Amino acid sequence: MAEISAKLVKDLRDKTGAGMMDCKKALAETKGDTEKAIEWLRQKGIASAEKKAGRTAAEGAIGSYIHTGARVGVLVEVNCETDFVARGELFQELLRNVAMQIAACPSVDYVTVDQIPAEVAEREKQIEMGRDDLAGKKEEMKEKIVAGRIGKRLKEMALMDQPFIKDSSITVADMVKQVAGKVGENIQVRRFVRFNLGEGIEVEKMDFAAEVAAMQAA
Repeated sequence: MAEISAKLVKDLRDKTGAGMMDCKKALAETKGDTEKAIEWLRQKGIASAEKKAGRTAAEGAIGSYIHTGARVGVLVEVNCETDFVARGELFQELLRNVAMQIAACPSVDYVTVDQIPAEVAEREKQIEMGRDDLAGKKEEMKEKIVAGRIGKRLKEMALMDQPFIKDSSITVADMVKQVAGKVGENIQVRRFVRFNLGEGIEVEKMDFAAEVAAMQAA
């Protein structure tokens, strides 16, 4: 397999406008062949999606999903550029898929890693720094290990970094880019909320044995 150099990745990015990681993946899939990599990106809809990513997406729709048993519900807002696309079958299917993905990922609380507040990242860091397996290691080594763990942990909290539930070979971000490429518009998942039945309600636990004993003693 041909070596995928940084220069090769940069050249492909300059030609297609696709992201660095997408370019690297395209080149890996095509054994370093730039022309085939361009075709791969176009087939996935990634190249055209990246070029449109800076355009304003103020239209779109709010979708919902209620999981079987009605114990988990999701509302999600996904934006595109025109109402015409928002009403289309491809966009509506995307909306359903994103809502189902959120319902299936209880640990996901943010759309992207960039949206995770600094205090949340810091809290996760402090938890990792206190792990028993890091005891006795040099501070520099601890920082390096924790940085890797934190990067992984924050991705677990971000929707767009999750493997797509219908095709784990791609992420949710990849799936959104593919649809954006097909419809020819910028598409952005803006926000979501998940409802878990009974969440936050304090339920008083009855000690029936104690209650029966108290009644007998009365």
